[in-house]
Amino acid sequence: MQIFKQPDFNFMKYKFLALSLSGILIIIGIVNITSGKGLNQGIDFAGGSLIQIRFRNAFPISELRQTLKDTGLSPKIQEVGKGEQEFLIRTMLPEEEADQELEAHLIMATRIVDSLTTNEDRAATENGLKDLNNIDINVLTQILKTSFPDEAQEIAKKIIGARESAEFKGIIKDFDQLIDKGISRDTTENLKKTTFLGSLTVKRRETVGPQVGYDLGRKAKQATVWALIGMLIYIGIRFKLAYGVAAILTLVHDVLITLGIFSFTNREINLPVIAGILTIVGYSLNDTIVIFDRVRDNIKLFRKYEFEKILDKSINQTLSRTVITSSTTFLTVLALFLFGGEVINDFAFTMIIGVLIGTYSSIFQSCPLLLFWNKIFKPKKGMGK
Repeated sequence: MQIFKQPDFNFMKYKFLALSLSGILIIIGIVNITSGKGLNQGIDFAGGSLIQIRFRNAFPISELRQTLKDTGLSPKIQEVGKGEQEFLIRTMLPEEEADQELEAHLIMATRIVDSLTTNEDRAATENGLKDLNNIDINVLTQILKTSFPDEAQEIAKKIIGARESAEFKGIIKDFDQLIDKGISRDTTENLKKTTFLGSLTVKRRETVGPQVGYDLGRKAKQATVWALIGMLIYIGIRFKLAYGVAAILTLVHDVLITLGIFSFTNREINLPVIAGILTIVGYSLNDTIVIFDRVRDNIKLFRKYEFEKILDKSINQTLSRTVITSSTTFLTVLALFLFGGEVINDFAFTMIIGVLIGTYSSIFQSCPLLLFWNKIFKPKKGMGK
């Protein structure tokens, strides 16, 4: 499949412009990371608690902040979706307490949930009722066994399944909704006597201690560095050292620009993002190696050509492949970003940046860097020999 039949674009003509643009973007990103907003480290690295809460009714984010502030808490709050019903609440201990044990983070997470629990919910709990919006399948099965000993587990599965469905989104607003989902009226009447519908549900709770966060951060950096070193060794053996250096500098370019974008957008750096960055490294390298492989072949075929012209010819010859691969990958990660849900959103966002930056750098960074290496060291033999 050829998008471009016989492309003859002069990419190398814009090498100084491209390198200058990338240099400016990298410098701006580094300045913002070191002296500006910095990187917004997620709880994976900074430690703390992340709670995803959905309310039965709309709860304006301004009121949510004030409610938590009144109890002495000032966590970061991010709305999920629309409707002012679901929020991600991230809390960290004060800096002077940040090195405390995991239990301290768990206590603070519990404080957040308690502060948002209504008086009606507390009263129902004190009267011995269970919150149907928060209990698990085992507790619900035990409740149902009193009246439905033989069917308790099956009914419990249906109810929990309905609660977690896309329609309910983790919270049941009315017992009659269960009847529409195939739960008998006798069962719902029984549940009205033994349970209540809480005003909120905790959909997700993650807690990471400070030492674990430090270890994860250290290992994430090591993984990235070792990946780059391994690629340098491989390309150096498979091609020449010059190709390896150009490829690694291109990958460093991609990583730095991605981190700069995360700094400006204030998105969290967490483990899925690190996975995305490592995926970017592999993706960009694959594109670059395809071009370098063609460069090596063309050096043998066009011995009288200037090296810059060989680089241009190689980029043009692989252009259709580059565009097709990038386009199909971009559509895939865009679908993940738009429809993949909150959990995979950060990874998909990283990949969107990576596909765009990786494609650009494979064309406008890797070959110019290879050209400059050739000019600086002036090898007596051709680059591919």
